[in-house]
Amino acid sequence: MFIESLSLTNFRSYKEETFVFSNGINILTGANAQGKTNMAEAMFYLCTGYSPRATRDKQLIKSGEDVARIVGKAKSNVGNVSVEAVLTASGEKEVKVNGAKVAKMGDIFGNINSVFFNPQELKLVQESPEDRRRFMNISLSQMSKKYFYALCRYNKILAQRNNLLKNPDRLMIKETLPVWDTQLCQEAAKIFSARNDFISRLAPVAKKIHSEISGGEVLKISPENSIKGTESEIADIMYNALADSVDKDLKLGFTNVGPHREDIKFVLNGTDVRHYGSQGQQRTVALSLKLAEVEIFKEAFGEYPVLILDDVLSELDRKRQRTLIKKVQGIQTVLTATHVESSLLRGVDHVRFNIENGKIIKRTEKVTDK
Repeated sequence: MFIESLSLTNFRSYKEETFVFSNGINILTGANAQGKTNMAEAMFYLCTGYSPRATRDKQLIKSGEDVARIVGKAKSNVGNVSVEAVLTASGEKEVKVNGAKVAKMGDIFGNINSVFFNPQELKLVQESPEDRRRFMNISLSQMSKKYFYALCRYNKILAQRNNLLKNPDRLMIKETLPVWDTQLCQEAAKIFSARNDFISRLAPVAKKIHSEISGGEVLKISPENSIKGTESEIADIMYNALADSVDKDLKLGFTNVGPHREDIKFVLNGTDVRHYGSQGQQRTVALSLKLAEVEIFKEAFGEYPVLILDDVLSELDRKRQRTLIKKVQGIQTVLTATHVESSLLRGVDHVRFNIENGKIIKRTEKVTDK
């Protein structure tokens, strides 16, 4: 899969610009705050309907404008696809796939698959469990709309259950909880099952990649605070766990059991790298995790996703930079950086864009630095 073109209108710093990409490595360079990351954000938004930087869509609209538009055209094994997103200052948005308006936002997933990697992702291992759950949710939502809608239903029911727990009428709560718990457990079972499968496929790939990068260190990845079994078994186990936790839930005012409490455990040479690993080890694990994610997409769909690398090179040492460039050859990659040394790209076909103030000031056709 690769994106042929990306057109931006009133998006962030871009008034109007169109990028025409190579199906290999595309490098965007320029000084800070010129629009490189804005382009990467737009590309990822078109794939997922989600911005890794903004909490509200209206933040993506160029200052002084009322409407922003992103249009991407891509090719995959199953044919051509066009995705368009129109964002308004009022908060409304419209998404079209091949010219047809999508009825539900979840329908944006699976049209153009992508893996996004920025400096914040390098902190994936050391940051909060919420960040690791977000990593799983974005990947799995692109792979399965069923997962995305199960997650939406779960979060809605969870919010209702948590509101109920804050009601002062304890008798009413205990009489009502079983109804919510039955629904909650049905959706939780789908989420736990999908995540367990995802990690079981991700773990061996990440282990192999990490060994290559680190020179032989052994990485083990496993779910933490998860429930395993068939969906029916998971639902039953969680229902009983909720019953056992009801007094704690009432005391704290929120639900303490479920996939919203799940985490991923990383063990490196027998040590929990989240708590005891060096910063270099944690970054290597995160890099291995994202590269493994790319391979999982290839396994699931028979083709690689688009890989978006936003200012990642600056956070990696030269060895890891070389490893990353080597690994992405054969994958459409969009890489942003203030500067990329020619020695890093020796023998690698690539296209260069120079960005200044939200405009392409120079596009160099495919070159191979010698």
